[in-house]
Amino acid sequence: MQRMFVEGTEWHTPWAAETLPVIETLCSARPDQLWFTRFIPAETPNEASGAWRDYWRRWSSMTTEILDPELLDLAKPLQRFVPPARIVDKRVYSAWSDTGLHEAFTHQGVDTIIVTGTETDVCVLSTVLGAIDLGYRIVVVSDGVCSSADQPHDHLLALYSDRFSLQVETADSREVLEDWTE
Repeated sequence: MQRMFVEGTEWHTPWAAETLPVIETLCSARPDQLWFTRFIPAETPNEASGAWRDYWRRWSSMTTEILDPELLDLAKPLQRFVPPARIVDKRVYSAWSDTGLHEAFTHQGVDTIIVTGTETDVCVLSTVLGAIDLGYRIVVVSDGVCSSADQPHDHLLALYSDRFSLQVETADSREVLEDWTE
């Protein structure tokens, strides 16, 4: 949940306004166990390789050469959680590629991750699929994820519950919070 998704950019995600308070409530319950990821765009399209070069040509307004650097920050209501929360920057959709996150989780004995965030069908999807490959217990918070595309968002929540039901759980924030207090 970065400012570039919450505020008025080409990547503005309208549902983020509904999702952000849910995420803030979850963060308040366990601030010492939070890990935020930030998607860091390429500086220029030519800096990128392969298909990413075309991607950044299409979204050149979102490259760090043009984008206000403050828009890379977490959404303002979430900034108060850092520290103790930690931030991991990533250059691709997945939280697992070249971030050291899996190694940090392994070192800390983490075996379950609660997933929230924006773009259910992009970064969230990539992170969830990577977490499946790594063997984590995964809980996707159904009211804590959002997308700029309603239909893919809905399809992915159904996919998690149906196709990946042995590896991915979905729960709303109320269920997660109740489980934490038991």
